[in-house]
Amino acid sequence: MHYHHGDLRRAMLEAATEAIAANGVDRLSIRGLARATDVSHTAFRHHFGDRRGLLTALAAEGYGSMSQVLRAVDRTGPEGFLETGVAYIEWALAHPAHFQVMFEPDLVDMDDPDLREALDGLAGALMMGAADFAGRDQAGDPRTNPLALAAWSLTHGFATLALAGNLPTDGAPVGELARDVLRHLAPPTQPGHPPTEPGHG
Repeated sequence: MHYHHGDLRRAMLEAATEAIAANGVDRLSIRGLARATDVSHTAFRHHFGDRRGLLTALAAEGYGSMSQVLRAVDRTGPEGFLETGVAYIEWALAHPAHFQVMFEPDLVDMDDPDLREALDGLAGALMMGAADFAGRDQAGDPRTNPLALAAWSLTHGFATLALAGNLPTDGAPVGELARDVLRHLAPPTQPGHPPTEPGHG
């Protein structure tokens, strides 16, 4: 791909995104990115410092993008939790490179202020979905609240399995399959929960 250098930082992030999506984050080469974008190592270091700085910027971008999508979900209906989960999964499938980096703290600088701000924004968006699932009085940070963590774990696990190609590709679209799976996690009091069969509840 030919990169226009009106925004060199943007060009390097795009090149990194494509490289990670194609070959995985472990094979990301700064030298290769410099060749792909036709820039010097000096220019690269000016924007990111090093590989860790690049991945930190990519993760922060991912947190912000996912947060924006989750906050835009129409949660006024009876299945707001389900739709938030589906949006999470569909975003991950559309942004595999970002998703690879976002949840690997060893790859990034967790003390970076831009990263922290973006991560806290995503946590807030996830809490909104968790409130739909657990109830406003029980919702909390999805990283520590048991009910919210259960919902996040299933959603994140589904996305990871889908990205790895471990889910059936025939039949219903991934979004519909995700919706069916998440529906079984919804508490019995939630409208999204499947009806209980006679004699089983």
